[in-house]
Amino acid sequence: MKYSIEKHGKYVLLSLQEEKLDSSQAPSLKSEFITLTQSGTRNLILDMSGVKYVDSSGLSAILVANRLVTEQHGTLVLTCLSDHVMKLITISKLDSVLNILPTIEEGVDRIFMEELERDLRQH
Repeated sequence: MKYSIEKHGKYVLLSLQEEKLDSSQAPSLKSEFITLTQSGTRNLILDMSGVKYVDSSGLSAILVANRLVTEQHGTLVLTCLSDHVMKLITISKLDSVLNILPTIEEGVDRIFMEELERDLRQH
């Protein structure tokens, strides 16, 4: 599975560099999500600009990431989805579960807003 990781102060940007997120890619992606969250990552932006196709295994990997960051009191944001991928997520009714934004910049803004809200709730 080809991807790049950029670690920033409050979040990690994981950019997928595969056209397909399917049963041959999903297990290694799940492993990477587990590794990231175990090393302290709680906010994750998943840049899917290169992904043209996702199957149920790919959606399962994304849901694993969502569960892992939620357990860390963090946020997962999916960005730059193709029309096909967005349609599949909508059909699967996952658009009401996942944070989906058009651009990475908007994803960063969402992470910072949610972090600020969490900080305010703790005080």
